[in-house]
Amino acid sequence: MAPPKLNREAEAAPLEALLAPFADAPEKAAILLDVDGTLAPIVDDPAAAAVPAETRALLAELDRRYGLVACISGRRARDARRTVGLESLTYVGNHGLELLAPGAKEPVTAPSIAPLARRVGDFASEAQDAKLTSLGVRLEDKDAIWAFHWRGAPDERAAEEALRAVAERARESGLVPHWGRKVLEIRPPSGADKGAAVETVLSGHPVDRALYAGDDTTDLDAFRKLRELEAAGRVAALCVGVSSAEGPEQIVAESDAVVDGPRGVVEMLERLNA
Repeated sequence: MAPPKLNREAEAAPLEALLAPFADAPEKAAILLDVDGTLAPIVDDPAAAAVPAETRALLAELDRRYGLVACISGRRARDARRTVGLESLTYVGNHGLELLAPGAKEPVTAPSIAPLARRVGDFASEAQDAKLTSLGVRLEDKDAIWAFHWRGAPDERAAEEALRAVAERARESGLVPHWGRKVLEIRPPSGADKGAAVETVLSGHPVDRALYAGDDTTDLDAFRKLRELEAAGRVAALCVGVSSAEGPEQIVAESDAVVDGPRGVVEMLERLNA
């Protein structure tokens, strides 16, 4: 059976109209969600981020009703689970490099990633020199991906400028630099992104409609993959942009509907649970 057609031309209450095919047949629907900036408010220290109790309760209820509820994060999968606070969900971490099934203790990672992870780690450790440290740049080890954070640095503009040279050196070394909200990630040349994560997590689930919500540049890959899957007749796709003062303009431009920050996501989840 072909996926349902979503009425993107609806003028009255457009979000309600777009969500209706999901709420009407939840067992056939997948709800895919970014974590930081979407479910969890952005904070200066990523380790302190947490999904509010209200949001967590809604996710637990949706998980009981919908065919699939999954969190797709740039964090490591276990860190994403800790931030969300629910073991019953599926987590895809490190932009698709890790898959943590409901209740599993350890994520599954492709064996071929290990040598690539070492390359990334060696590069990042060397790049984090005295200059970056003095500028307030913090280095995060995510195994296969390493991240340079400058949120809260004394001079955020200077920190970002210094990291542009790091990004160029990474590219010259055959690695993949990727910019996010006040973070530069160095990734292995493995094709890992949230688009690949979306395809991975949907495979094997009998759903014919999929919603993805995200707020950052990395989430655009998920939007674009869902469009590809829709064009191939696999699912009806709904891309929801989560707006913020520092979010990229493309999130709004490439979304079917826009909600205002994590609070807007909660309101969307309430509609899906109605």
